[in-house]
Amino acid sequence: MDTKVFVESKDKLVRNCGKVIVGKDDITEQILICLVASGHVLLEDLPGTGKTMLLRAFSKSIGGDFKRIQFTPDLMPSDLTGINFYNQKKGEFEFRAGAVFTNLILADEINRAVPRSQSALLEVMEEKQISVDGVTYKVCEPYIVMATQNPIESYGTFPLPEAQLDRFFMKLSLGYMTREQEIGILRREETSKIVESLEQVITIEDINAMRATFPKVAVSDEIASYIMDIIEFTRNSSLLTNGVSARGSLALYKASQIHAAMNGRDYVIPEDVKKEAQAVLPHRLALTGRSHVNNLGFVRNMLEEIEVPLEQGRLERN
Repeated sequence: MDTKVFVESKDKLVRNCGKVIVGKDDITEQILICLVASGHVLLEDLPGTGKTMLLRAFSKSIGGDFKRIQFTPDLMPSDLTGINFYNQKKGEFEFRAGAVFTNLILADEINRAVPRSQSALLEVMEEKQISVDGVTYKVCEPYIVMATQNPIESYGTFPLPEAQLDRFFMKLSLGYMTREQEIGILRREETSKIVESLEQVITIEDINAMRATFPKVAVSDEIASYIMDIIEFTRNSSLLTNGVSARGSLALYKASQIHAAMNGRDYVIPEDVKKEAQAVLPHRLALTGRSHVNNLGFVRNMLEEIEVPLEQGRLERN
């Protein structure tokens, strides 16, 4: 298979978003992997680290319809899904679509909304449709929810329920910039102006082409078995109250394929799996009180313990 569209799309996005957020090329690539996999992404970090700005830059770079929703405690579920209202002129009810009817949703500070409003996203994230008063409405494609949240310890936050966390393909964190990178930010023009000046660099056709092609990336029996070794480790660990779901194992499989293609290969190697496991798995785990590391630390320790397949070369796809 030809991986050219994957490599070129990644390079164009990284360059474009790099004009806004410096030194976070890896995060941009991971968000693109989510989009190609038809998944959703959750960015968690402290306020002011550039979460919203990066997602705005990403949205501008891929085109499509975009809506930003500021999640607050007074946000109602109907603000997201829409409502049926009575049109007196026509003498009938009409559906007024909510904010989720778009290609790209930026759910800003999602954990500042009450759980009832958070749950309104559940159906659309999984099924790509919304039910209002017994009638089902489908959303546009491509469709991705890009959510930001502040750490749970922050004042005025409501933890996302496990069912909703599992529906996010990845959970990512930007972290602070280096000293040199931040000095560069201080010296340049206002970031919001740069975002508004960004042009679209990849098309919906590019995205659809990658979605249609990535399942052809070869995954050998050894690599598939390696993925299941990782998943079963989480299910059998005494340090976890629950392991990774079947949805999580499928997400790791897909992410590994797309990561391979974006690096110019039509086959998956263990390094693809290791890389993506650190973005796909941690938010799906629930640690017991006996664990002395956080979720990401657990995944990294686990990857050190599990035996890696020896075969590193090109593997035939069954």
